[in-house]
Amino acid sequence: MDTLSGLAVFVRAAETGSFVMAGRALGLSASAVGKSVAKLEESLGVRLFHRTTRRITLTDEGAIFFERCRHALQEIRDAQTQLSQVADAPRGRLRISMPTIGYRLVLPVIAEFRARYPEIELDLDFSDRHVDVVEESFDVVIRGGEPVDSTLKARPVAPYRFVICASPAYLARHGAPHAASELADHTCLRFKYASSGKLQAWLIDGVSALPATAAGAPLVFNNAEAILGAAIEGLGLAYLPDFLAREAIAAGRLKIVLERAVTLEGVLRALWPTNRHMLPRLRVFVDFLAERLGGEARTA
Repeated sequence: MDTLSGLAVFVRAAETGSFVMAGRALGLSASAVGKSVAKLEESLGVRLFHRTTRRITLTDEGAIFFERCRHALQEIRDAQTQLSQVADAPRGRLRISMPTIGYRLVLPVIAEFRARYPEIELDLDFSDRHVDVVEESFDVVIRGGEPVDSTLKARPVAPYRFVICASPAYLARHGAPHAASELADHTCLRFKYASSGKLQAWLIDGVSALPATAAGAPLVFNNAEAILGAAIEGLGLAYLPDFLAREAIAAGRLKIVLERAVTLEGVLRALWPTNRHMLPRLRVFVDFLAERLGGEARTA
């Protein structure tokens, strides 16, 4: 276990970039941290840190060793947590990432989940950026689209479809389109993908009804919540996931148009690393979302 504790000290020093900060986090003196790292360097026969009077930085060998040690220690922590769990009372912290608009789906059911599993702590990250599940140590991410990373397991948790909608005020001024071909005569609020700069396609009856370029698009947004707000303010037609527009439609602030048209259907999936054990807290969270949001059968 001396070797394991030495690795833990090394990883914390690399993460903080300071023997002093690592010592504070571990309840050790800076001198004890320095001696532990020096002992580890001696046993390995390599120098892990460049040291100055003000800071420490990883050597090339140290950077390679740090990445391997960090993942190994995470596996050990997961294994320890799994052994300490009891089947009827999952506990511990879950780090979860989901799209910014994911709160529309998740927040209404969080209170029920917390009541059912009070010993599970949720660390929720709402972001539209691409996150690296393993490198950023997320336990699970919720994302749309088809999974492309073979190192992640996937489970559908929430089906959805897109709706075309506008405010009553906009429809009173401009009328409602009765066919996809009439969209060119309307102001369409377009969503732009940050990763590619392309505009989201409006798939209607299996055909892209609007071009993927910004040319001729008077209002372009990189945030779906902003499009929702703009539609409510009467600025144009919006193409939104039904769960995002549901509240405004129910309140009469938005009305669906081209209701009989077939629009894009999708599913939000829970994704987690294949090289991690399916901890009880993760299992019950994924099962709960699928149960409450309309996903598929339970996790194996």
